Amino acid sequence: MGKTHGFMNEFKKFIMRGNVMDMAVGVIVGGAFTSIVTSLNQDILTPVLGIFGGTDFNSLKLKLGGGEEAPILSYGNFLTAVINFLITAFVIFCLVKAMNVIGSRFQKEEPKAALATKQCPFCKSEIAVGAVRCPNCTSVLEDAV
Repeated sequence: MGKTHGFMNEFKKFIMRGNVMDMAVGVIVGGAFTSIVTSLNQDILTPVLGIFGGTDFNSLKLKLGGGEEAPILSYGNFLTAVINFLITAFVIFCLVKAMNVIGSRFQKEEPKAALATKQCPFCKSEIAVGAVRCPNCTSVLEDAV
């Protein structure tokens, strides 16, 4: 009973992690987005391209061999899937690019780190910022006093 209870707690922690939930939401939204892109391609773009090319991609087939039982290579469906993929990739690229631009506008600039060294006003050598005396010329630095 103890091992099952521990396993269930571990599973619960895994499921409740933020990145797992984000991934689940992404998969669900991605599935819905895929149906939109498929409809855009099949219902709008393919008929428009058919006007110019004179053909519908879905009807492109190649019969391999003779007879009624010969396999049919439906390469038109493959072309449609490739176009769906390219449209999806392009739209996601545009969305990510827009989000990056918007994110960079709202991102605060971080202050630059303080310099770790400074120049000795007497011998012009590089010394530590917190130095009170130059290790090279042994001059007392007035700004540190």
